[in-house]
Amino acid sequence: MHAEDGAKEPAEHARHAGYLVALEQVADDEETELVGCVLADPDQVMAQAAVVRHVDRRAAELWPEPVWQEWAAAMARVVVGRPFLVRRLEEWSLFRCVALRLPWRRDDLLAASDWLQLKAAAGANAEVLVVLAERGRTKRIRSTARAGLTRLDTA
Repeated sequence: MHAEDGAKEPAEHARHAGYLVALEQVADDEETELVGCVLADPDQVMAQAAVVRHVDRRAAELWPEPVWQEWAAAMARVVVGRPFLVRRLEEWSLFRCVALRLPWRRDDLLAASDWLQLKAAAGANAEVLVVLAERGRTKRIRSTARAGLTRLDTA
């Protein structure tokens, strides 16, 4: 339905939009409380969609920073019991290890989602690119990793 039809926007759409705005503007010291409030919404699909967008945005900002560990631990406490959100945080942690060349496990990378494998395949860690070029889950992941290896070879 469109607004010009005179139809009213579903309440969950309005709440989702409001949550996204609030999450973008929340102060660091109030972030976990707000995420907890969003996750208390009765529409769990909508609430978790808002929170995963927030987690992705914040993780993309914070992963290379020293504050990452503290932030990720705080978020993990808030999203406990929500498998998709827990996994997304775990995969951001794995991405951080791969990107910063911290210790990581091959099995964890190969068990990771397409989202994480593709993100890692676009990086510059040659060890990761070799693994994903050979064993990435999809053709796109393997191709992206091979292109990354070629890019590293010509650099």
